[in-house]
Amino acid sequence: MSQRSNFSSKIGFVLAAAGSAVGLGNIWRFPYLAAQYGGGSFLFVYLILAVTFGFTLMITEIAIGRKTGLSAIGAFKKLDRRFSFLGVFSAIIPIIIFPYYSVIGGWVLKYFSVFVSGNSSKAASDTYFNGFISSTTEPIGWFFLFIAFTAIVVLLGVQKGIETVSKFMMPILVILSVGIAFYGLTVDGAIDGLVYYLKPSLENFSIKTILAAMGQLFYSMSLSMGIMITYGSYLKKDNNLESSVRQIEIFDTGIAFLSGLMIIPCVFAFSGGTTESLNQGPGLMFVTLPKMFTSMPMGNIIGTLFFLLVFFAALTSAISLMETIVSIFRDKFHWKRKFTCGLVTVITLLMGIPSSLGFGPWAHIKFIGLSILDTFDFISNNVLMPILAFFTCIFVGFIIKPKTISDEVKIGNPKFKGEKLFSIMIKWIAPICLIAILISSILNTLGIIVL
Repeated sequence: MSQRSNFSSKIGFVLAAAGSAVGLGNIWRFPYLAAQYGGGSFLFVYLILAVTFGFTLMITEIAIGRKTGLSAIGAFKKLDRRFSFLGVFSAIIPIIIFPYYSVIGGWVLKYFSVFVSGNSSKAASDTYFNGFISSTTEPIGWFFLFIAFTAIVVLLGVQKGIETVSKFMMPILVILSVGIAFYGLTVDGAIDGLVYYLKPSLENFSIKTILAAMGQLFYSMSLSMGIMITYGSYLKKDNNLESSVRQIEIFDTGIAFLSGLMIIPCVFAFSGGTTESLNQGPGLMFVTLPKMFTSMPMGNIIGTLFFLLVFFAALTSAISLMETIVSIFRDKFHWKRKFTCGLVTVITLLMGIPSSLGFGPWAHIKFIGLSILDTFDFISNNVLMPILAFFTCIFVGFIIKPKTISDEVKIGNPKFKGEKLFSIMIKWIAPICLIAILISSILNTLGIIVL
């Protein structure tokens, strides 16, 4: 097998890893969860968890990747053969997520095309989104196009593809986020939404708020998908892991915060901030924002920029998902990158079609009341990812010991400031939280309890 690729610099790694973490989880998923679960209360809980729970899991995964120089499926086996099953879990999760994630990426491309062609008024219709996703061929066509963009970047490799694209996309994404967020705050009624979003309230706080914020961390920060282990395996030994993780968290949390700042005040401005408008769920971005864009001066241009931003975010995360799968197959079978990329593309297309058709001709197919896409999302995010994270904590905390990770972190920085917190989190706090996430999410989905 050819020599393993590396990121050319620390900033290249940080931007690529941040690009992975900053995706639809931040711009599409975070705002609708924040709107639904208490605004400022959700934001407050998420920020605390990000710097404790999220930091612990991210630095663990990156350190495992760098220490072993392997993707997830080989990394766990190299550290302890008895825990090689964790590598299999890590391989399965991105294979499940990537196809349905790319279906949603296709939706974003569709909306970008609508705005760039000057037809934004169509997207503002109450029935437009459901009409589009319930059709047969058009969503599949956009899904195929999104996969093609992703495959081209991954085919180019780590430095020429992933690192180059991330260095270009991430700064633009930040600039667009800030501009659109502040513009949205000038709309009448938006300040009420700003207060709801920023001010924690006991009235809006519940156990479900905590569980929703904890679950969002996985999706938002690309944890327990094998991604950070894969990216860590490309990282040079002299890079400071602790500062890199902090910088990734700042990028990730910053974009999530700005996304809520873009969307939630607009819900108040254009829908009055009613319970119904705040509980729109996944359709919040696709249904509410086009109404805002068509009602403001230069709205078509702003809408075009917004969906360009979302496309950038979706693409960077899709790239990391595909690269993880490609890396796993290459490490296992020693295939060439070009052949592996082609194979992964074909597999993704075949697996993604049912998720797309699940809103149209196959809408009658349900699993525990969920659509095909939602079923894949539930299995990966609510079941497999917490299980993998739990066993990873047990593996690090009690088998190879936290010192193994700490020693790897100290190679690039002898002073690991968060070492004590890391040890407590990985051994005790994180496993307990993960069990709570797993049990509660499964029971709530099955309708057994409602927190």
